[in-house]
Amino acid sequence: MKPRLTRICIYPKDVQLITGRSERSSRELILKIKKILKKENHQPLTVHEFCTYMGIPYESIQDLIIN
Repeated sequence: MKPRLTRICIYPKDVQLITGRSERSSRELILKIKKILKKENHQPLTVHEFCTYMGIPYESIQDLIIN
């Protein structure tokens, strides 16, 4: 049986599924979090960083972030 692959990076489509926001709002939220964490444009936002910022337990969204 193949192991399930989970991604490390989070994308606007994932944020849409988790929060119910529009794609544009999801992109803006990712940019806001990256700015707060002082990440550069080429550095992706991780699922862990997103969960920490939003106060969402990783276990609750783990099934949504499958490759």
